[in-house]
Amino acid sequence: MSTMDVPGDDAGRAGGARAAGEVRAAAGSNKITWLTLALMTTSSVASLRASPTMAIYGLACVFLYLLPAVVFLLPTALVSAELASGWSGGVYNWVAQGLSKRMGFLAVWCQFAMTIFYYPSLLAFVASTVSYVINPALASNGAYTAIVIVVLYWTGVWVSSRGTNAVAGLASWGLIIGTLIPGVLLVLLGFVFLGQGNASAAPMTASHLFPAWTGVASLVLIVNNFLSYSGMEMNAVHVNKLRDPGKEFPKSMFLAMGMVLLIFILPALAISWVIPASQLSLTAGVMQAFDAFFQYFHIGWLVPIVAVALCAASLGGMLTWLAGPSKGLLLISRQEGYLPPFLQRLNSHGIQQNILVTQGVVTTVIALLYALIPNVSSVYWIFSVITTQVYLITYLLMFLAAIQLRRKQPDHPRGYRAPLLTVICVVGFVASALAMVIGFVPSSQFGSGSVWAYIGIVGGGLLLLGVVIPFSFLKARKPSWRQPEAGAGAFEEEVA
Repeated sequence: MSTMDVPGDDAGRAGGARAAGEVRAAAGSNKITWLTLALMTTSSVASLRASPTMAIYGLACVFLYLLPAVVFLLPTALVSAELASGWSGGVYNWVAQGLSKRMGFLAVWCQFAMTIFYYPSLLAFVASTVSYVINPALASNGAYTAIVIVVLYWTGVWVSSRGTNAVAGLASWGLIIGTLIPGVLLVLLGFVFLGQGNASAAPMTASHLFPAWTGVASLVLIVNNFLSYSGMEMNAVHVNKLRDPGKEFPKSMFLAMGMVLLIFILPALAISWVIPASQLSLTAGVMQAFDAFFQYFHIGWLVPIVAVALCAASLGGMLTWLAGPSKGLLLISRQEGYLPPFLQRLNSHGIQQNILVTQGVVTTVIALLYALIPNVSSVYWIFSVITTQVYLITYLLMFLAAIQLRRKQPDHPRGYRAPLLTVICVVGFVASALAMVIGFVPSSQFGSGSVWAYIGIVGGGLLLLGVVIPFSFLKARKPSWRQPEAGAGAFEEEVA
């Protein structure tokens, strides 16, 4: 959330591992190896939640994962490493110094605001997964999905508001229990399935290496991969822990990128081997594949066990994301007075409960859409797109700020200097901007829905969360909102 996936994924992904890593980095001064950093980065980004989204494309998912890795994941990692090695304070300070404080607030606000739609989409995945323990038919039931989202979110708020230390432990195990073990199992079952002579549900020939072109809509699902790769800017805070950042950080990032791609691509392929694209659910696709494989191999009793493991990982990530982004926003707002005093108040456990509760009210309203819109996959996809759109604003500002800081402060000490920084920033900026534009095109999977309704919902969500609300806070800002003495000591520790 790092502050976070984050954003994932599982943004359920390893928001917890990322948050825990940041705390350790802030608290200690011991050096780490480039291999350790690679593993930490992998745990922060890798997730199974997005696999069904790409499994729809079959073999073409390889291309659709590689492209954003090259034009977004790598630029984000290299640029954020330079910024983190030269300036503390995270993305707020980078953008504030490179552009302006107002833009810095917008960047950190979007980091926080993306979670408003992230939670419903994550918990929709949990709801679909849990349905395979109760009744698989519930996976496509909007009312059931809405109830699960509301109950789990408010339970998470209650747990987080208690300041429990168990959250970090639950999330730290999420990568192993809910990602690595299920992911390896899914891939192994897939290879055995094909090895026994079964035909793949998706064509695996060279002619299918690229997605079939049916218009711009045929490429829309690639947008979701930008969110899957998000959060690299938070791992960059560890760059100064390396013994030789200039040489070791690139090695660490290339290894991490390779491992992340394997974790993303192989499970997506395994799902495409057993579930036809026309039958694949974006929320329940992982469990659809496990259920199909387990039934084929006559080990159906494993279905609920895998479902529980996947849910535990997602819920652990959600709990740490609840605390991470909102805490960063709180501390910065206390320093500069960006939020009204009501949202700056803490409960007896030192938790920003008012922010969590306000966010919960909005999340509850959003969850009701699952009950009102028949197609759960459609709602899930729309929320995922809005989440990505809002978060991409942060990256657009970060790339611009990096160019400005290299120009305005060329001699500022940096532990790592990204090669060809301007070129890398331009590539990352253009890729992010194109992803935002493509996100307004409905996926080819939604041929029956209203195009203008889709554009209206996505555009409205982006405009409201990414422009109207943050600039309303900036316009209403008053000197009395500043409480620098309340968070001065914690600011450097928590936000840096």
